[in-house]
Amino acid sequence: MEEMKTIEGIRELKQDYAAYGVADHSVWQILYRRQMKKLPNKASAAFLNGLDLVGFQETCIPDFNEVNKRLEKLTGWRLRGVPGIVDNRTFFEMLRGRFFPASTWLRSMDQLDYLEEPDMFHDVFAHVPLLANQDFSSFLEGLSHIAFRWIENPEAVELLSRIYWYTVEFGLIREKGALKIYGAGILSSNGESDYCLQADLPRHRYDVRQILKTPYIKERYQEEYFIIDSYEELEKSLPLIAEELAGRVSVQSTAR
Repeated sequence: MEEMKTIEGIRELKQDYAAYGVADHSVWQILYRRQMKKLPNKASAAFLNGLDLVGFQETCIPDFNEVNKRLEKLTGWRLRGVPGIVDNRTFFEMLRGRFFPASTWLRSMDQLDYLEEPDMFHDVFAHVPLLANQDFSSFLEGLSHIAFRWIENPEAVELLSRIYWYTVEFGLIREKGALKIYGAGILSSNGESDYCLQADLPRHRYDVRQILKTPYIKERYQEEYFIIDSYEELEKSLPLIAEELAGRVSVQSTAR
């Protein structure tokens, strides 16, 4: 059994690595191999470099303890196991403490192409390599601090979710003149990692104000994408995000 405990008020699910069977490691291998057939030409250099930095391998599921040793030395972040999707307060509280919430369960063979709830392949393969990048991880931490100030305000949380969605989950970056993927929702998707780079899709320069006015899509591929020029650009946009949020939401939370 996986051990459940509470750390700093947050329920943690300890990864029981020995409990993963041959079928689990086979699913990881199939998903990893399938994505890595296409991502070397499509993914951001920071993501591809991050795969090596955090020690991911095709042949086996990552051990959170080993990943955390590497990640903490690089940017101060750690993985923390969770039983599933967590509430907004828990999510942003973990991020502002440099803990990334990650599922410890992996999809089955008959779920390779679609899941309603993110599993470990999405949470770990797609998200963790970029946490080895200092500018990106600083943006994520900074966004969580803004979010936590407004955590009791549903309107504010929805607006900030749009920023998170169109960057962390479905963002594109221009590197050496070419469009590359850095959003985890795309990196873990066999279909959308092809779809998002098609020539006839609406794609926009990263624009905080425009993103705040753009609802996102959960049930299907995105209808439009936003492009950054660097991860430093994300981090530098944090003051504007805070300013725009304050101007759009009427009542500020006093959460600490």
